[in-house]
Amino acid sequence: MTTRPDDITPPRDAPRTGVWLIGARGSVATTAVAGCAAVAGGLQPATGMVTETAPFADSRLPALADLVFGGHDTATTSLPKRAEALAADGVLPHGLPAAVRAELATADTAVRPGGPQPGDGRGEEELIAAFAADLTDFLRTHGLARAVVVNVASTEAAPEDTGTLPPSSLYAAAALRAGCPYVNFTPSTGLHHPRLREHAERSGLPYAGRDGKTGQTLLRSVLAPMFAQRALAVRSWSGTNLLGGGDGAALADPGAAAAKNAGKARVLSDTLGELPDGELHIDNVPALGDWKTAWDHIAFDGFLGSRMVLQTIWQGCDSALAAPLVLDLARLTARAHEVGLAGPLPELGFYFKDPDGGPAALADQYTALVGLAGRLRGRS
Repeated sequence: MTTRPDDITPPRDAPRTGVWLIGARGSVATTAVAGCAAVAGGLQPATGMVTETAPFADSRLPALADLVFGGHDTATTSLPKRAEALAADGVLPHGLPAAVRAELATADTAVRPGGPQPGDGRGEEELIAAFAADLTDFLRTHGLARAVVVNVASTEAAPEDTGTLPPSSLYAAAALRAGCPYVNFTPSTGLHHPRLREHAERSGLPYAGRDGKTGQTLLRSVLAPMFAQRALAVRSWSGTNLLGGGDGAALADPGAAAAKNAGKARVLSDTLGELPDGELHIDNVPALGDWKTAWDHIAFDGFLGSRMVLQTIWQGCDSALAAPLVLDLARLTARAHEVGLAGPLPELGFYFKDPDGGPAALADQYTALVGLAGRLRGRS
C-alpha cells in the first residue's frame, strides 16, 4: 500500500496520492492507516466509508491501495505500537495490527516531528518553512501526484491573540506553501485564522472543514430538522459528553471544550433559527479510553402546548467513527484538486459540525455531497 523511501517503485498508470496527517500517531490517524490497509487488502469491509458506496463508484477517486501516509506528530510511540494498544482496548479487531504491521511501519517512517514543543526556539516562519519542507520531501520521495493535509490532532483552544498563529494554523500555512489541499477535521483554528484567509483564497487549492461530525452532532443534524419541519417548538436542548483518551484529556481544557461546543451549537442554531436554552458539558473520564457516551435531553412543545421530552444516548468509539470519514475526505479533496476545484468545498459539509457554507441538515448535506460526486465524475 505504501512505499519506504529506499524502495521507490517506478511510476504506475494510476498516480499515488499522499495523505499527510497532523497528529499522525494518534488514535484516529492510526485507525485510518490500519483501516485503509485492511479494506484495501480485503481483510475488512468498508463499513462507514461513504465513498465506497454506489453514488461514488465512477467519481474517479484515488484507490485506497494508492494512498500513501505520512504526517507530523509530537508523540514518539510508533504506529505499530499504537495499533497494538488500540486493539487491546477493543478499538481495532484482534489480530489486525499484526496483519497490517508492514503498512503501519512504512507509514511511521514518513512521520516527522511536529511542533512547537517546549523549548523550541523557532519562530513562526521557521516552523512553517520546516513543515512545508517535510511535505515537499514527502511528495518528492514517493513520487506523489499530490498530498492532502488532514488535521486530526488534539483540539486546541481558540487563540486569544489573533496576531499569533496557533500550531494548527502553522500546519495549515505549511500546507498552502507546499501546494497541498487542506482538511481540518478538528475544531482548532487551522485555515480559519484571519492571517491565513487571503492566502487560502489566492492559493488555488481546495480546502474543507472544520470539526468532524461523528456522533452527538451527527444525530443533532438529523433530529433538529425533524423538529423544524414538523413545526414543533424546541424549548431547550441540553447534552453531556463523557469521553476519555487523548480527546478527553485535551477537552478538559475549558478553552478547547469551548471550541468544540461552538460547532455543536451551530448545527442547532442554523437549523432551528436560534439556539435553544440548555447547556452542553464535556467530561473527561479516562477509564473510557477511546469510547464515548453522549446524552441529549430535548424539551419541546406539541399541539396545544403539550409538553414533551425526547432523550437520546449515543455510545460509540470515536476513532472508529472518525477514521472512515478521514479517508473519505482525503479521497474527495484529492480528486477535487485533480480536477481543478479551488477554495472552500461546502459540499463536504456532510462531514463537519462547522462547515464552510451549505445546508445544516444532514439529508440536504448528503444531497450536496452526491452532487459533488457527479461533478467529479464528469471531469477529466
